Amino acid sequence: MSHKKLIEILDLEQIDANLFRGDSRDIGSLNVFGGQVLGQALNAAARTVDDARSTHSMHAYFILPGNMEQPIIYEVDRIRDGRSFTTRRVVAIQGGKPIFNMSASFQIREDGHSHQAEMPDVPEPDGLTTMGEYRKQLLDFVPGKFKRFLKPEWPIEVRLIDKKNPYFPEVSDPVRRVWFRAVEDLPDDVEMHKAALAYASDFNLLATAMRPHGLSFGTPGMQIASLDHALWFHRDFSANEWLLYDLVSPSASNARGLCFGKIFNQKGELVASVAQEGLIRVRKDV
Repeated sequence: MSHKKLIEILDLEQIDANLFRGDSRDIGSLNVFGGQVLGQALNAAARTVDDARSTHSMHAYFILPGNMEQPIIYEVDRIRDGRSFTTRRVVAIQGGKPIFNMSASFQIREDGHSHQAEMPDVPEPDGLTTMGEYRKQLLDFVPGKFKRFLKPEWPIEVRLIDKKNPYFPEVSDPVRRVWFRAVEDLPDDVEMHKAALAYASDFNLLATAMRPHGLSFGTPGMQIASLDHALWFHRDFSANEWLLYDLVSPSASNARGLCFGKIFNQKGELVASVAQEGLIRVRKDV
């Protein structure tokens, strides 16, 4: 899949000053991929903000599953344009119903004090198994009804630091680390790279919360859904270059799992932080 396909996923048709329309792409999920809605909503918000300001945070809730057969309408509320910060609220709508809402904040570039968490010591991405290669290896071992999840090409290349078969999960620590980048180069547009990172940030989170329980999306009766998602951008980065996603789940309870992620570039700079809570329910009636 070329970078143009990722741009097509994230880009939107503007239908009014504060209204945008986006289409969906099948990546193997039954419903619209949450990362797609995150990236599109962030792009919609950024399209209403002065170029001198850039996204520094977003906080979102997933309300209803998205239908891949219908376009998604993004309605932007221009809440505030301040001296240093700009605030936007975005509601994603399908069939007249809100399926997602998000608040995003944009800031002018400012100098200030700087510190960060240390990047973990992990193997470099060169030479590691790609997610695409691993999915091909799994095709002969997965039940027929799950094969659709493995076939579509992703617009994000992922390289695995540790491989665990999702169809034969083992109990392990709630930690996961992967490298990722856009499949091909994106254009020189800061907000497009942030939208791409938002898209990719929805991968791997809930799988981390299931590890201590020997569960995966292939577990019979497993019901998984992102409930909310927060993302903070700390430093400049390029989604064309390898980024390390360092994931941990500190808690799971009440059929929900909480996950945190730190995203580093290869120089060891912390470029973004992620938090998500999601549904990890095992239904007994299936």
